[in-house]
Amino acid sequence: MNLIAHLVEQLDWHWQHQLRPRLAGLTDDEYFWQPVPNCWTVHPDGDVDFVHPPPTPEPVTTIAWRMAHVIVGVLAVRAHSHFGGPPASYESWDHATTADDALRQLEDAYAHWTAGVRALTTADLDTPVGPAEGPWADRPMLDLILHVNREVIHHGAEIALLRDLYAHTTTKEN
Repeated sequence: MNLIAHLVEQLDWHWQHQLRPRLAGLTDDEYFWQPVPNCWTVHPDGDVDFVHPPPTPEPVTTIAWRMAHVIVGVLAVRAHSHFGGPPASYESWDHATTADDALRQLEDAYAHWTAGVRALTTADLDTPVGPAEGPWADRPMLDLILHVNREVIHHGAEIALLRDLYAHTTTKEN
């Protein structure tokens, strides 16, 4: 069994058949839409709302915020740390201020991450991920890949739901 192919297939199936099609036609209005007051978002100047630890309850986040999280924290930082992708951190990232830019960033980050996973060997899956992953440092690469898959699928579903809510609450039927 080719375990790496299965790991890539899990995320790639979701990307090709669910997430990426659901992002087609994303507008700037949807990208920045706040379904409730005081959402965390990416601002027009590229600043991103965030504090650690987050307040309780945690704020609702916009599509822009959720995409920034997936682009930077889930994919790009890890593609850089483990596969030599472009440098990435929340602090230095040029956060997308349009839906089109966010989609391009998402596609780039996804491509870097999946290319890196495809290049792994089965033996690499047992290798600890190292200090770049903080509390995950001693965990095997297999665990990190499964975590990234879960994060992309989970946040992708949230983004799809926000698009549905936007479509059903901000437009009127003729």
